[in-house]
Amino acid sequence: MSEGTAAAPPKTDEELFAALDKMGITHKTKTHPAVFTVTESQSLRDEIPGGHTKNLFLKDKKDNFFLVTVEEDAEIDLKAIHTLIGARSRVSFGKPDRLMELLGVIPGAVTAFGVINDTQGRVQMVLDAALLEHEIINAHPLRNDATTSVGRDDLIRFLEATGHKPLIVALSARD
Repeated sequence: MSEGTAAAPPKTDEELFAALDKMGITHKTKTHPAVFTVTESQSLRDEIPGGHTKNLFLKDKKDNFFLVTVEEDAEIDLKAIHTLIGARSRVSFGKPDRLMELLGVIPGAVTAFGVINDTQGRVQMVLDAALLEHEIINAHPLRNDATTSVGRDDLIRFLEATGHKPLIVALSARD
């Protein structure tokens, strides 16, 4: 962002839902106590069917940013993932201020829906192929005290509509 340019405030969950509605995407949201980790969110599994996500906000040494969305219990090799996602170097976790600047969310609320705030197209969206085996995908609606469920194909349509055609790749270790 250049000096003198004020960033637009991040979109709210209501604005996200309005965008989904405008795209004709059916969505269902369940509010719950705020959760900050996958472990905390697992208590909700019986109430919310479908694939549940874990999100990694990563950057390489050239300041290329990646939002990697995988199934909540996926194991990802952070030392090798850069070779699969097109990073220029090994990756590290992006800082909270960059997370807010680019995706409009705080740590603990990272979500694929955050790309709605990346109007400059700075973040490469990456989806784990294993996650897409679920017909329903669950993600935070830009806040971590709710979970929004959408169809797998609708999630991809949403991502593409925001200018984030996802890279779909097998990332997680499979048994």
